Amino acid sequence: MLFEQRLRDGIADGTITAALRRWKRPQVVAGGHYRTGQGMVEMLAVEPVSRSSLRAADARAAGFPTLGALLADIPAGEGQLYLLRFRRLDTPDPRSVLAADADLDDAARAAVDARLARLDRASPRGPWTATTLRLIRDNPGVRAPDLAASVGRDTPSFKIDVRKLKALGLTESLLVGYRLSARGRAYLESG
Repeated sequence: MLFEQRLRDGIADGTITAALRRWKRPQVVAGGHYRTGQGMVEMLAVEPVSRSSLRAADARAAGFPTLGALLADIPAGEGQLYLLRFRRLDTPDPRSVLAADADLDDAARAAVDARLARLDRASPRGPWTATTLRLIRDNPGVRAPDLAASVGRDTPSFKIDVRKLKALGLTESLLVGYRLSARGRAYLESG
């Protein structure tokens, strides 16, 4: 789940425990664990709300000094307004733990091979995983639009595919571009 930068420090130190989102349908569920950009949170509640039902306590929980400041920041657009209530978790992002694990025995390598083969088979463009891993290995820190263009891909679908590799612990996002994780480097070197 994406949280704007101004919220991340407060989420990390536990002082921000709520956020507002406008969605056509909820994008998170109570009980789910979500990455914030600086750790993990557990979603405690996803409540449909109206502007008039919000209170000063909601504003403070969302990191605003006043209810007026919260109301001024409500996103415009269509869809239902939701008040998300969450708590910071003291657990690392599972993708980061996996990405740091470069110890690929035969079983772990076979599991990665199987997952990548499944992604390749499911793609309407055909096999892409090996090409994308090598592209990121050879071009760390290069902007996603530039990487996508170099292989004749559109940026949005390219980024979705890289997120699939990240979920397997093979890549890491940088401020600009990507790089292979320790696991991704070990996987390519052992192949």
